Amino acid sequence: MRRRNWRVFFVGLVLILAGAAFFIGMGTTAPRSNDPVALMQTVGEVSGVVAGIGLVMMLYGFIGKKAA
Repeated sequence: MRRRNWRVFFVGLVLILAGAAFFIGMGTTAPRSNDPVALMQTVGEVSGVVAGIGLVMMLYGFIGKKAA
């Protein structure tokens, strides 16, 4: 039987939501930038990395580890 680590699961969920919020928030400020395309490319990469780390944390927390 495996024990789920709910704290890691919820931190991963928060990271995914933070990445999405950062992407949407920067999307509203991009038109005022000197180079909005380059800005959104960088923001997309950063948001994707944060969401990817969050997804891995969610999977790790949901799978858990073997109980002793």
